[in-house]
Amino acid sequence: MKRKTKFASTVLALMLSVGALSACSGNGNNGNADPSNAPSSNPSASSEAPAAKDTITALLPPVSANYQANFEQMAADFNKLYPNLTLKIEPASWEDMTQKLDTQVNAGSPPDLAFINSESVAKYEPLGMLMDLKPHLTPEMVSDFDEVPLGYMARGDAQYGLPAYLAVHSIGGNKQFLEEAGVDWKKVQQEGWTYDEFREAIKSGVVKEGDTTKRYGFVFATSGVASKDYLGILVKGAGMPYPFTEDLKYAYTDQKYLTVLQAIRQIIDDGSMPKEASSIDAGKRWNMFLTGQTMITGKGLAGFENSAKLNNEKLKANDGSAVADSIPVDYVVLPMPSFAGEPAVSHAVVDGYVAFRGKKEPTAEHAANVAKAAYFLASGSVAATTNNEIALSHITESARKASEGMEVALDPDNQAASAVLLSQAPAMREIPSDLGSEAIKIENEVIIPKLQALLAGEITPEQMFEDVKKAAVDTFGADGVVQ
Repeated sequence: MKRKTKFASTVLALMLSVGALSACSGNGNNGNADPSNAPSSNPSASSEAPAAKDTITALLPPVSANYQANFEQMAADFNKLYPNLTLKIEPASWEDMTQKLDTQVNAGSPPDLAFINSESVAKYEPLGMLMDLKPHLTPEMVSDFDEVPLGYMARGDAQYGLPAYLAVHSIGGNKQFLEEAGVDWKKVQQEGWTYDEFREAIKSGVVKEGDTTKRYGFVFATSGVASKDYLGILVKGAGMPYPFTEDLKYAYTDQKYLTVLQAIRQIIDDGSMPKEASSIDAGKRWNMFLTGQTMITGKGLAGFENSAKLNNEKLKANDGSAVADSIPVDYVVLPMPSFAGEPAVSHAVVDGYVAFRGKKEPTAEHAANVAKAAYFLASGSVAATTNNEIALSHITESARKASEGMEVALDPDNQAASAVLLSQAPAMREIPSDLGSEAIKIENEVIIPKLQALLAGEITPEQMFEDVKKAAVDTFGADGVVQ
């Protein structure tokens, strides 16, 4: 299922089809209550006999603020749609999601569905633990999805999952602090900024009292599950939208990769980013943002505006559940900087429900039931409620229809900035699974630990670059990497 459609033009169409980015309070029904959205029953089953009972398992993280709180309702709505089927959901945090899934995969008993990003398909496909949903998806299911995000869950002719959303990872700023630092944030939203411009801006955002830094210019989560995000997002703007070039040479041996590594160390040495950056996880960096300890935070999604607004409302109402010591914050969507004269490129992600199989071949009936569960979760009211809550474009017609009464407008400037970011997303590139798997291995065994050492000041950018180059040449050969 190879798709050559340009990514940028398609995601812009997504924006236009949805209209303004929207969000909801999360109090609505989270299930696909309208049976018209459901696929027909398994065509192989006899119409004279009741369908056999079956259980579909799913490992799901907190995709949105209220997502996990609605698991019971989601399971009930699925059972109402398919009385013979049970959706058994196991919750996981973002921090332990990968470890839980890997443990289950290695034991040969993974869940039927897991919410992961499309890039992880390359990690699990070579293990033979993914299940092809394509034979079990009805034409109505397939046609409900926009083509490009659906293609991100495919490899060759196999459809290993169904996408939940398409998103762009960026960074976000405190409007008041940006203006105090003299940053023309509206111009940055529309025109972007170079690394040198970004560096000077975050320097201006630092506030010190004596030798103590009260506010940093920039904080990015680089610990735990977010450990690979920082570098992975930055290199997009240095002419490396994917780990491989179009002619499938490993890209991170390019000198521009070293330029990014040097920048990472430079802004810590400037004092614009905490020296303890390697210990800051996703929760801590958001806490630092809401408590005024940083001017800019990352990574960010459009929906973070709503999270900040919700905390603002709690502060105004003297609600004790507001983040301790937090301040009112107007969230501003910002792009990552570009490097070395390269054009701005956004980090686009497609996450969703990937199907797994155990050591034994699943029956056709069970596989069809897994397909029904994946479609239920990725479409209709479930997708509409979740995507509205995190202010992301809907990628199914059924979700667009279900979201019609849920819309709450976001800031127009942030909407426009998100549209620019989507327009700068790179064209989709399908990487062969064997190459993708090796690249993930280098990432896990070399890049992530070396990045932690670089952030901690234990190695230099040049040392990390040499280590990555050596691992790449050892893996792909001298002819398989960018020289």
